[in-house]
Amino acid sequence: MNRIIVVCLTAVVLVACNHREEVSENKEAKAMLQGIWIDAEGGDVSFRVQGDTIYYADSTSMPAYFRVMGDSLVLASGASYGIVKQLPHLFWFKNQNGDVLKFSKSDDPADESEFVRDTPPVLSYSHQVKIDSVIVYGGNRYHWYIAINPTKYKVTTRSYNDDGLEVENVYYDNIMHVSVFQGSRQLFSRDFRKQQYAGKVPAEFLEEAVLGNMEFSHADAAGLHFVATLCIPDGASCYLVESLVSYQGQMTMQLVEY
Repeated sequence: MNRIIVVCLTAVVLVACNHREEVSENKEAKAMLQGIWIDAEGGDVSFRVQGDTIYYADSTSMPAYFRVMGDSLVLASGASYGIVKQLPHLFWFKNQNGDVLKFSKSDDPADESEFVRDTPPVLSYSHQVKIDSVIVYGGNRYHWYIAINPTKYKVTTRSYNDDGLEVENVYYDNIMHVSVFQGSRQLFSRDFRKQQYAGKVPAEFLEEAVLGNMEFSHADAAGLHFVATLCIPDGASCYLVESLVSYQGQMTMQLVEY
């Protein structure tokens, strides 16, 4: 008998949970969001809602999946924005700074042109493709070269647009190749990927960073110094990590600047 009661109670709990999940998404609010929305203050086209996806008017931000949970707009990334006021042609919500953003629904067919394009392209973040030079140190002649190889490895970065909404941009990462020769003898040859800088650069930063550049710095008694630049694209923060290639062909790394 006790087992039957436990089973029944479990079934009641499951039904209650399923019911809560069913009503947790505000489908009516989601339906009212469909369409193109204009910044009420500036009059600029800001975003378009179609189905369960938000498309931004700027050409680089990736579309974002969303839900309306209770009284909040929730993006797939987990970013949540409290809805202040919503009517069929009006939508107010708070951004991450607590500012109330006010939008009105567009009724101008010309605004459709802001969204007539394919998915934003993945951006490349490389500079020069190949550089090389010859140096003489201690009476010996060394030839080094750096090749910057763009890849199809995608790096997703998150930032905030002018409305304070979290948006995603996607970039292609790079692989850097460094070779050093003494005359015709190869002292060193290696590909560098951003994952090799784990331990020198914080993991959270490295996840969104791109290996943007590699430069020869100088030669001294210890060897040839090369500096890699790891940056979050379009951000202000970068890490500089030095790779020292000794005259015996050994390589060591150290963080030189943040």
